[in-house]
This record gives sequence, C-alpha cells and structure tokens, in this order.
Amino acid sequence: MRGLISNAHCVLFDFDGPVCRLFAVRSAESIARRLRDLAAELALSALLTADLRDSPDPHHVLRGIAGQRPGHGVVQRLEAALTHEEVFAAASAQPTPYAAALIAALSTRGRQVAIATNNSPLAAERYLAQHNLSGYIGGRVHGRTRDVSRLKPHPDSLLRALASTRTAPADALMIGDSVADLAAARAAGVPFLGYATSRAGFEEFRTAEAEHVVTSLEQVLTALITPSFG
Repeated sequence: MRGLISNAHCVLFDFDGPVCRLFAVRSAESIARRLRDLAAELALSALLTADLRDSPDPHHVLRGIAGQRPGHGVVQRLEAALTHEEVFAAASAQPTPYAAALIAALSTRGRQVAIATNNSPLAAERYLAQHNLSGYIGGRVHGRTRDVSRLKPHPDSLLRALASTRTAPADALMIGDSVADLAAARAAGVPFLGYATSRAGFEEFRTAEAEHVVTSLEQVLTALITPSFG
C-alpha cells in the first residue's frame, strides 16, 4: 500500500463512493425510476428493455437509452434531468469516512488530486465547495459530458484528468469503488486501488482480478502519513 501511494504523483478519485455517498437521502434507484418516467413522457417506452426497466442505476438507464440513438435532443433532456437530481443530491451527500482527510493529506504532501466520475461535474463541484475541499482539487473535476457513450468503463474521464495534471498514466493512481472504475483504469494504463464497502463489492473486485482492494480509506491514509523505516 505504501509503495502504491508513494509512487503516485497524482491520485484520481471516483466521486460517488470514494468521496461521498451522493444518494444518501434519495436513492439512486428512485432517480433511475425518474429517468424511466421521463422516457415514457417523451414517448420512448419502447426503448426501455427489460434490463433497463429493472436497473437501479440511473447511469445505466441513461446510457442504455442513449445507445439506441433516440435523437440528440432526447438524450440531452435525460442527461439534464439526471444532472438536476445529482446536483440536488450533493447538498445532502454523506461524506465517505476519511476521504476528506485523505484528499487534504495527499494535496499537502505534494500530490495532485483530481476527480474522474460518471456523475455531473456540477454535482461534484457543489459537494467539494460545501465541504471545503475545492482548494485541494484545484478545478480538476472531470465528470460526465454530453457524450454519454464515454461514461466509465470508457477511460475518457481518466484521460482528461491525466491531461489536466500533466501526469503519465504510470505515475497516477485511481481510487474507485466499481469494476467499471477498474476497467477504465486498465484502459487508461493507470494503477488502481479498489474501495469496497461490502463483501459483495470486495468479491466483485477479486473476480475481476483487482490487485489492490481496501475496505476503508483509513488504510490508505495510514499508509500515506506513517513514516517508513524500511
């Protein structure tokens, strides 16, 4: 762990999970339902496959509908609705234990910190400002764009983060809580640290052959701030 952190000149955080629990009050499942309702209002019910009708993940619903090419304007309406929900949720998001301390410690020890997320950058920026973390990030928030085909596991947000920090992939570290984060990191050539808050999440990482997984960011913080005598 200490080697993984010490070798990273830049640390990229996924937002929902490693930084906070964005949908702490209103569930992600309810927002996925809202997107399905909006699709129905737009006469797009035929595009809601069985998989999309059952999905609790609003990003999966958005990407699934967009992948059927219903028209740019329709996708924009759905993406804007999701952005509205995420920005609203940011006000009541629950901080991930040790995340703020880790971000501060990384920054004060000379690492660049950036956000690479499937969420709206507006939601991440609102949360960071509300929790006095914006100064550590320095505007390096790389979230969802209008091209939803570039959501993770596509590496687009990671590549934009690397470009903004002028960091080579091998000199960075991605901290994420999903197999999609792992896949994006692999595609970008960035070392990865999995953050698993449940046994199921831990097993998913192991199945995907993630080399490094923690169950608390305290483990990462301790590795960063504890002197090495070896």
